This record gives sequence, C-alpha cells and structure tokens, in this order.
Amino acid sequence: MIKKIIFIIVLIMIPVLAQAKSDEKKRVEILEMRGEVLNQLYKNHPEAKNMIKRAEGYAVFNNGGVNVVFFSAGSGKGVAHDNKSGKNIFMRMATGGVGIGLGIKDYRVVMIFHKRSAFDKFVEHGWDFSGQADAAAKVDDKGGEVNAADTVVGGVTVYQMTEKGIALQATLQGTKYWKSDKLND
Repeated sequence: MIKKIIFIIVLIMIPVLAQAKSDEKKRVEILEMRGEVLNQLYKNHPEAKNMIKRAEGYAVFNNGGVNVVFFSAGSGKGVAHDNKSGKNIFMRMATGGVGIGLGIKDYRVVMIFHKRSAFDKFVEHGWDFSGQADAAAKVDDKGGEVNAADTVVGGVTVYQMTEKGIALQATLQGTKYWKSDKLND
C-alpha cells in the first residue's frame, strides 16, 4: 500500500517538477536576451547606460509583430528590473493597432523609467498607447532601420531596435504588458 502511495505521489510530482524546470529555463532565456539587448543598446546609444543606472527601473522586451494593410498585431516577453530593490519582474506583452503598412519584424524594446510612479504603474497596470512609424529591412546584421516610437507615458524613455524583418508602417498602437503568473515567485 505504501509503495502505491509513493508511486502516485511520484506520478503527480513529475509534471510539477518538469514545469518548474521549464519555467526556470524560460527565466534564464529572458535574462540572457536582456543582456544581449542591453549590450546592443549601449553600443548604439552609449548615453543609455548612465540613464539606466540613474533610473528607477527599466524593462526589456523581445517582440514579434506583423502588419497587414490596416491592422497590426504582435506579442512578446521580457523583464522589468527595479533598480531600487534589485528585483526582476517577468512579464508578457501583446499589441494591436491600426494604421497603414505591410511587413513582419522581430524587434526589441528597452523602456527606461525615470519616475518611480511610471515604473510602478507599468508593472502593476502595464498599458501603453503609442504612435509608431518605421521602415526596416534587416536580416542578421545586414540591412538598416529607421524607427520612431513615442509613448504617452511621462517619465519614460523608449528605445526600439529591429532584430530582423521587413516592414514599412505608420500605426497607432495599443500595448498591454502584464506580469507573468508562471515566471514570478
């Protein structure tokens, strides 16, 4: 009887342990992505390094998006870092918009929060409505991009970098960011 109980407990725990390992792997991948994106940002915009050091916090996301004539959509994942506490908050995002354009791209976004209220509001509520215009044609390290993104959230500096893709678009975007229930302890 005890062997059966132990066997049942083991059967129940295997998926739980597998999920925990999977979640830890996802956290590690997101933190590695953050490091790569920050290195790219510092190379392209050296002033950003001091801005991040002095900021209340920052967030880094990888995003994939598609724009088909009048509609755009995308999703991604990332991490917000609280400079005061040193805590990482793993997050997800989804975006949708209207405008004109055509294309698909893989891009990175870095948000630097200069005000505590802006950081806290982002982590707790996560909305951002923005206007965006860009032209990008990039595969690996070849190609170029011109991005202009602005946010209506005060006290935030936003950098956007195209990883790869091709797009020509001008859109009004609505983006929702939220904490990942699975990846935060």
